[in-house]
Amino acid sequence: MQKNEIYEVEITGMTEEGDGVGRIDGVAVFVPHTIVGEKVQVLIVKVLKNYAYGKLLEVQKPSFGRRKAECPHFYQCGGCQLWHMDTETELAYKRQKVTDCLRRIGKLDIDAEPVEMPSEEVRYRNKAQFPVTPEGMGLYRRNSHNVIPVEDCLIQGKWNQEILKAVTDWMEEFSVPAYEESTHSGLVRHIYTRNGESGILVTLVTAEKNIPHRQELIDRLRGLSLPIAGIVQNVNEKPTNVVLGYENHTLWGDGCLTDSIGKVKFQISPLSFYQVNPKATLRLYELAKEFADLSGKEVLWDLYCGIGTIGLFMADKAKKVVGVEVVPDAIENAKANARLNGIDNAEFYCGKAESLAPRLVQNGEKPDVVILDPPRKGCEESLLKTVTQVKPKRIVYVSCKPSTLARDLKYLTEHGYSVKPVVPVNMFPKTSHVETVTLLVKEKGCP
Repeated sequence: MQKNEIYEVEITGMTEEGDGVGRIDGVAVFVPHTIVGEKVQVLIVKVLKNYAYGKLLEVQKPSFGRRKAECPHFYQCGGCQLWHMDTETELAYKRQKVTDCLRRIGKLDIDAEPVEMPSEEVRYRNKAQFPVTPEGMGLYRRNSHNVIPVEDCLIQGKWNQEILKAVTDWMEEFSVPAYEESTHSGLVRHIYTRNGESGILVTLVTAEKNIPHRQELIDRLRGLSLPIAGIVQNVNEKPTNVVLGYENHTLWGDGCLTDSIGKVKFQISPLSFYQVNPKATLRLYELAKEFADLSGKEVLWDLYCGIGTIGLFMADKAKKVVGVEVVPDAIENAKANARLNGIDNAEFYCGKAESLAPRLVQNGEKPDVVILDPPRKGCEESLLKTVTQVKPKRIVYVSCKPSTLARDLKYLTEHGYSVKPVVPVNMFPKTSHVETVTLLVKEKGCP
């Protein structure tokens, strides 16, 4: 197989990232924008020792699940991976992905439940971030830091268009420079927006603290026919591709949003982790609460608690909630959110869950139910060890990555727990990502 050669390939599998997989002379070839069962013509763009990458040229035999992509930027943008699939095919792919991980990595003889689809496929996101470069503003091209101009992203709110235009017009009028990553020069790095019940929070990420013509920017944004709740400057002076820095300055209005999940209100700052799909989030938390099966007598540990969303959502059914999170601002948000809702049976501690959980045990804390909601890398084994040692009756694991979920389930099932339902929730339609909530129950006879 040679680079720049053209081959015909049958797609026989799919990766966790949503790429189709075929074989040429026994060598795996990864081809984006394809579906299992299709015969396609591909251009080989990269050849490595054990596998290769191909670019789709033509679909010679399409899948019944193929559809014309609604998004005009789909084949260039790296944000979504599945606009070429209809909904039924997307949900089947995601269920199979979770099941494959459970069986291959977790060594579990179970299938994931059908994927729940609580939200629309378009306009579902409450958060957006647009990189700003001297070449333009938009979204990143697939597997690169090159920006393609995007006036409207179909999974984002339409109101972003007005905000982007207001900022770009201000930059042009007052010659405010965009950030240049290669030279670490310029000012405006990203435009970052969030939407909630209290309105829209607009955050301008800058490489320096000083913003020239700041009042003119504020006036432009306030003059839009949008419910702008606040305008914030986030300073990120480091030569990094991380979007946000740690320093925020409120330029006008509120420095945070208020939003609700069910009956519980939350204040959300630019740095707060908060799920991007409100309808899917509510369903995910309802499932987690159902699995926790609280009666009002239980102590609930919410590890990786963020701003307290899951723990506070369950607090009305728990005797006590103990939340642990490594980000200091998130813990302050969690405490404020408890006060906002008049919840007095929740405590929050700042630190790594892996370190704090053993200390809680030493201090006599013992959970009846544990919520695990880790980042994509999953849980550290030391944390899983602590959890299994305190032997909660139930563990509810909320995961954003099936492979690390399966790895951690393998450890937990080897240490006295059985997996009950594994329910995927389509938190991110038209992308390859899926959220999953799982119940683990302590096996009878386990000491």
